[in-house]
Amino acid sequence: MATIDTDICVIGAGSGGLSVAAGAAQMGASTVLIERGAMGGDCLNYGCVPSKSMIAAGRAADTIRHAGRFGVNGHEPQIDFGRVHDHIHGVIAAIAPNDSVERFEGLGVKVIQADARFTGPDTVEAGGTTIKARRFVLATGSRASHPPIPGLDAVPFLTNETVFERKAAPEHLIVIGGGPIGVEMAQAHRRLGADVTVLQKGSILPKDDPDLVAVVRGRFVADGVGLREEVDIAQVERHGNGIAAVLADGTRIEGSDLLVAAGRQANVDGLGLEAAGIEFSSKGVTTDARLRTTNRRVFAVGDVAGGPQFTHIAGYHAGIVIRNVLFRLPAKVDYSALPWVTYTDPELAHVGLTEAQARESHKDIRILTWDFEENDRAQAERETEGRVKVLTLPNGRILGASIVGPHAGELIQVWCLAISQKLKIGAIASMIAPYPTLGEAGKRAAGSFYTPKLFSGRTRGLVRFLSWFG
Repeated sequence: MATIDTDICVIGAGSGGLSVAAGAAQMGASTVLIERGAMGGDCLNYGCVPSKSMIAAGRAADTIRHAGRFGVNGHEPQIDFGRVHDHIHGVIAAIAPNDSVERFEGLGVKVIQADARFTGPDTVEAGGTTIKARRFVLATGSRASHPPIPGLDAVPFLTNETVFERKAAPEHLIVIGGGPIGVEMAQAHRRLGADVTVLQKGSILPKDDPDLVAVVRGRFVADGVGLREEVDIAQVERHGNGIAAVLADGTRIEGSDLLVAAGRQANVDGLGLEAAGIEFSSKGVTTDARLRTTNRRVFAVGDVAGGPQFTHIAGYHAGIVIRNVLFRLPAKVDYSALPWVTYTDPELAHVGLTEAQARESHKDIRILTWDFEENDRAQAERETEGRVKVLTLPNGRILGASIVGPHAGELIQVWCLAISQKLKIGAIASMIAPYPTLGEAGKRAAGSFYTPKLFSGRTRGLVRFLSWFG
């Protein structure tokens, strides 16, 4: 068996693993990258990239469907689902060279395409090679979990790893799970011509602000997506050539296809983590604030690290690990300015504390809002559903921000900067925003912090007093 001695061995070529490997190699560290599946991991092949590509196709269809509001001939579009499939995989193919074996070998990374297994605290075997490294980085990601629903193992169902392989639209898609993946796929399929029913144990998008989730819910109802919230599924079973979900109250939902989007579990199986002295569970490996596992030679990034499961978090983790491993800096994770976006229409974005978290942590908070209905650009584009909601302390310190509306994922970024740099609300209120832009809604929300004082009786008295001096 061949042996490689290296500075860093990265296991997993998803977003986090690729970022660590590329950074380490370009900074002069000898680097081995092991990947048993497709380069690019879940995000490129089964997650962010294909899902947003499908969402874009659904949005294009919906634009045609509702073009009449602009005086343009709107009509029901003809959907060629085979070409939608080709569009999705064309986008993947366009991005894939950035994540390819060839690119990383060009950077000086030794790429091994095989299963990896720890054989000791500082050794891994992969593809007939033993890798001995000063530091290891686990970046194995996560996969869709299968909820313990009676009958689920006996019926065919889709997950994010298979749903994008379809070349024909489902007639009636039943979606189990009302989190971001479930609702995004539900709306996209509905807009591409399928009937859709979402089954959710609680409320859809439970981690987001309920006031803003209500706006998304309203659009789903208008789109014709069937939402069944606060329901328990007693069992699933075959129904002819399709699927039936039987609810606890006896209601029977019949469909042609089933998509399971009810959470994720970390990829920790078969890695020999016990041999390396690494503690783990189905949620991921145990890490400290520096992303070190219980084996101090081994770090973890991304979904397998057991924290927030977002591609941008994996990239953020990569920077933390690089600073720790290459520069011996005790960098630690800080999620105080962690943003997330659900790419429904309208989009739903958040950063910092939610209202519930803010009320739990602070006795007195200010809630600032501005509706897109009051924004001129939103009116011009007939996209007036939604609002900006900002949470501050009485002294103006920004605690969190949520946005539901057009391009919320872009608009949230100024609030990410404000919270990460500990800016006060006056910094946003005094910013000059170009007109007409959607971003003005955020500035107007910030400006409303000062409204009670600016238009108070005391201010009016001061203005009258000063007018006596000419």
